[in-house]
Amino acid sequence: MPKRRVLLTFPEDLITEPVIHAMGTRYEIVTNVRRANVEERMGWVILEIDGPEEALDAAVAYAAGLGVEVNEMSGDVVEG
Repeated sequence: MPKRRVLLTFPEDLITEPVIHAMGTRYEIVTNVRRANVEERMGWVILEIDGPEEALDAAVAYAAGLGVEVNEMSGDVVEG
């Protein structure tokens, strides 16, 4: 199954919303938080997503449609 790593940057109004949970359940993908930082006015998450290519595309489009900034990443952010 294809796997991607994305950087999600959340605006203040979406910090408390279950966006990552919704991505996993709506599009039947596996989500794995690799790193994150959430503060009062913004937050970011490096998220590994795993699933069929069409589902990954749809999940990323869903988050972007809500107002989450989505950037594709490469490399292993935990191991360097």
